[in-house]
Amino acid sequence: MSISSRVDSIVKVLDEKKGSDIEVFNLEDSDYIAKSVILVNSLGGKHTSALYDNLRVAFKDMDETLLGADDSDEWIVLDLGDILIHIMTPSYRMRYKLEEFLKELKEGKFKVDGEA
Repeated sequence: MSISSRVDSIVKVLDEKKGSDIEVFNLEDSDYIAKSVILVNSLGGKHTSALYDNLRVAFKDMDETLLGADDSDEWIVLDLGDILIHIMTPSYRMRYKLEEFLKELKEGKFKVDGEA
C-alpha cells in the first residue's frame, strides 16, 4: 500500500473519531525522519487518549506496525517509521507551532550550505 493511501486511511479514522484541524505534510523530498507527518487536534485529555486507542485498533486492520509512542494527556506522538502522527490539544498545538516548522522544512529552510 502506498504511503499516500496509508495516510488517507489514518486521516479517515481520525476524522470519524472527531479529530479536528487535521493537517498532512508530505516530506518525502525533505531531509526529515519521516516521509509524512499528520497533525490532529483532540478535544482534550480523554479525547487525546481515545484517538490514540482508536488508531491502535485500526492499525491492526490496516496491517500497520506502531514502532513507538510517546504520550501525555495533552500530546501523543505515534511513530510508524515513515509516518509520524501528532495528536494534540489545541493549546499545545498553538504553543509548539509544529506547522510552522514543518512548512519551513518542506520549503528547504533548514538545508546546510552546500546541500543540493
